[in-house]
Amino acid sequence: MKLPHLTRPAGARWLAACALLAALASPTAHALILGSCSATANSVAFGTYDLTSPTALQGTSTVTVTCTEVLGSTSVTVYLSTGSGTYTTRTMLSGANKLDYNLYTNAAQTTVWGNGTGSTTYDTLTIGSGVFLGTSSASGTVYGAVPALQNPAPGSYTDTITVTVNY
Repeated sequence: MKLPHLTRPAGARWLAACALLAALASPTAHALILGSCSATANSVAFGTYDLTSPTALQGTSTVTVTCTEVLGSTSVTVYLSTGSGTYTTRTMLSGANKLDYNLYTNAAQTTVWGNGTGSTTYDTLTIGSGVFLGTSSASGTVYGAVPALQNPAPGSYTDTITVTVNY
């Protein structure tokens, strides 16, 4: 009796097929990222700071993580750097002038978005939504606040935050 001949797909597709079979045979959900992940983020636009306002200036932004060749679903972690300041107080600069602010994972602004050290935390996003091999994205909201009653010099204040994705 002659057995049927099975051809093996090349490269990543073969690994994906093996992972799919393993995921289907196991009662636990599994995922595999065969490609890569990248992040894009929009600036937090705070607007114009009013020196006399008794309330913090608020802003939001979105961080989107896109992964290619995702099989199943998995979690990725998103870290934010300190920028020009520290996690306790991030700092926007206009030349040598400073304006304090911070970034948070929640709208109540009680949890500083950082890298998990000290009193900071990070965001966890779920990438993928099934057993199909493809590209998947997920987004998280960044909440920002500039504390009230600072006395910065007039100017345009900016800071640069590095987004790191761990998968």
